[in-house]
Amino acid sequence: MGKFATDIAKYKKYSGKNSLVLLLTQQGLWALFVYRTGNAIYRSAIPSFVKSFVLLFWVLWQKWIEIVTGISIPYSASIGHSFYIGHFGGIIINANAKIGTNCNISQGVTIGVSGRGKKRGVPVIGNNVYMGARATIAGNITVGDDVVIGANSLVVKDVVNGITVVGVPATQVSTHDSSAYI
Repeated sequence: MGKFATDIAKYKKYSGKNSLVLLLTQQGLWALFVYRTGNAIYRSAIPSFVKSFVLLFWVLWQKWIEIVTGISIPYSASIGHSFYIGHFGGIIINANAKIGTNCNISQGVTIGVSGRGKKRGVPVIGNNVYMGARATIAGNITVGDDVVIGANSLVVKDVVNGITVVGVPATQVSTHDSSAYI
């Protein structure tokens, strides 16, 4: 559970609270714990029939957490270490999503499938990306490293490294990177 330890460390850095208080009060950490546990089982080398049986019960646990927190993170998603969920509620991450390390996600964010033809698919999100409240990132696109995605933005095209995008559809508004947000 090394990745979960880095998630907790990031929460501690932001809040200054101890691990126990965070584990008892932060819905984002509850959802991350369930995700990290399921992902570890999913990626493990245990026999398929055992894995399927265990994941059946895990799905029930995940659904309960989804109902309680409003955060849906399927076990097959790929999320790097030091992930931070700023506020709970309305967060939907596609099962095939790939999110890099040290990223922050706000309430209401959707990372999902969209597009037609070659653009149909799920995003690949780089490292150190800040995703503002109610942003939607969808389609077979790549979001580069050190990117800021502004609140209420719709990202449906590739985003290069180190910029800020805002709007519907999202366009570059600044060359400021995510260092002030992460």
